[in-house]
Amino acid sequence: MLTGILCDEVTLVTPSGKDLTIAVNKISCSEDEAVFMVVKDSGDDPDVTDKAEIYVSVRRAESIDIDKNAFDFNGFSQLFLDGGDGVGRVRAAGLEQEIGRSAINKVPRAMIFGAVDDVCRLADYRGRLLITVSVPNGRELSKQTFNPRLGIEGGISILGTSGILEPMSERALIDTIELSIKQLSALGKESLVLTPGNYGQSYAHKYLGIDSTVKCSNFIGEALDLALVYNIKNLLLIGNAGKLIKLAAGIMNTHSLYADGRREIMTAHSVLCGADKKTAEKIMRCLTVDDMLEILDKEGIMHEVMKSVCAAIHENIKRRTKERISFVVMLFSEKYGFLCQTEGTDSIIEKIKGEI
Repeated sequence: MLTGILCDEVTLVTPSGKDLTIAVNKISCSEDEAVFMVVKDSGDDPDVTDKAEIYVSVRRAESIDIDKNAFDFNGFSQLFLDGGDGVGRVRAAGLEQEIGRSAINKVPRAMIFGAVDDVCRLADYRGRLLITVSVPNGRELSKQTFNPRLGIEGGISILGTSGILEPMSERALIDTIELSIKQLSALGKESLVLTPGNYGQSYAHKYLGIDSTVKCSNFIGEALDLALVYNIKNLLLIGNAGKLIKLAAGIMNTHSLYADGRREIMTAHSVLCGADKKTAEKIMRCLTVDDMLEILDKEGIMHEVMKSVCAAIHENIKRRTKERISFVVMLFSEKYGFLCQTEGTDSIIEKIKGEI
């Protein structure tokens, strides 16, 4: 549009310092607007946006009213950037962008503005330009991402720190947990419902009437640490006993890669509650917690044992949180339903509901 030079690929330097050559597809080009498209390549770690078509238009904007939520280029008035169809828009506090702005993070913003500014300098162009990023199927893709839970509506986010997509790491998952807790804190919330996965979320919704939960996967310890960082005062940890039982032994990362211990934990607490050697041996041969619960149910000590387990979990979390959070624990089983909760659970639930 500005130089008359048509390229079918561009080479750029990513923030990580690597040169990257990208194929670009011309959609249209006139004196007033150029539209090009690239296909996202997720490399060896394909995600839901792999092969997504990313469109970018650049328009002369001398006579265009620029949306107040558009990003500008370092405070200067000649370059503006906004998200179009399929790019999410922020509707909740706690994210990098303000409410109302498009979900385009600062690193890609800097890359986009830098690339356009380079062309403006090459063409000695000093007029206003509006850059718009669109992802035609972004709205559908976003349903498979964290965006709806993070308060980003209408599409995917334009993210990046290095410019190169790397496999989803533990750090990335913990960063997502932190973002969720940070958002609650930014909204002035002091209460948190923490659950390892979908079962806990469903249970909280169905039986407690609570929809606002933070899913922490296996990273229970890290989530508790973050709750301290963001000044959470009241916390309910709710989940399936098959996963949370590990906390009774102080295992704060519940992935099987790090530790198991379910049989040993259940056996120890069963013996403490009066189980005999034969029962202990049966439990040690079990493959699932539900199998263990079935044995304890037949012995008539299931709830007593789970109460003992819950108390041990409570002690370990108390140490992890340095006794600075009022927290309670609720365990359930898909097969047996509610199993146990620590003292004060009803009170904490009321406080949580009072903030919803």
